[in-house]
Amino acid sequence: MDMLRGPQIAAADLTDWRKLAQGLHARYLVDGFAAGAGFVVAVGEAGDAIGHHPRVSIGTGYVDLELVSDDAIYRDDEGTEYVVEWVTQQDVDLARRISGIAADHGLTADPASVSEIELGLDTARSATIAPVWAALLTGSAESQGRGSPSDEVRDATGRVPNLWFGDDDEQGDEQATAPQRFHLEVYVAPEVAEQRIAAALAAGGTVVDDSEAPGLTVIADQDGNTGVVCVDVSAAKQG
Repeated sequence: MDMLRGPQIAAADLTDWRKLAQGLHARYLVDGFAAGAGFVVAVGEAGDAIGHHPRVSIGTGYVDLELVSDDAIYRDDEGTEYVVEWVTQQDVDLARRISGIAADHGLTADPASVSEIELGLDTARSATIAPVWAALLTGSAESQGRGSPSDEVRDATGRVPNLWFGDDDEQGDEQATAPQRFHLEVYVAPEVAEQRIAAALAAGGTVVDDSEAPGLTVIADQDGNTGVVCVDVSAAKQG
């Protein structure tokens, strides 16, 4: 099934859901664990009907869900096809069904609170070092390039954040002495990005690069370590 582009996801108008990184994310508020478990059972039955299920986490007062297809088809500019992890039409359809189940259970969505963390590592040798990180993070060489046309490391069970590799060609031999090559990517809902950045600045951080804002805003702490606030602008409903 073809992956959906940002505008297609935005046009679906999934009020309860936000596109973060590769998937659709939702949080529903529940009165207790039992209520959350009952909701998840109903979601599971809906998923059984189509053979597709969300990733689920139950916490105190909430249920978090992520929808992503592990067999989405991506085509590059040359028309070459890759199987990737991404949002497809089945995720959109199930998201709508889950929203209906949540309404039937009297649950309130809290889409502004969803978040996703990924790791970024700048390197000019991703193919060389990725096997080390695949083994270290997941214990499996199959995690390298899983669900991605790149060397990105992704754990099939979602135990650890995805690790992707950024270009570092300009540094060449100097990259070994670079002050920071790892950084965090913090994906948030579009409506809270400004608030998240303001909170970081109020805590002593500084904006070091907002040239791609609101999609990407690079924040540095007092020691110069950087993280990135990320928003999937293309998938956000406009107006």
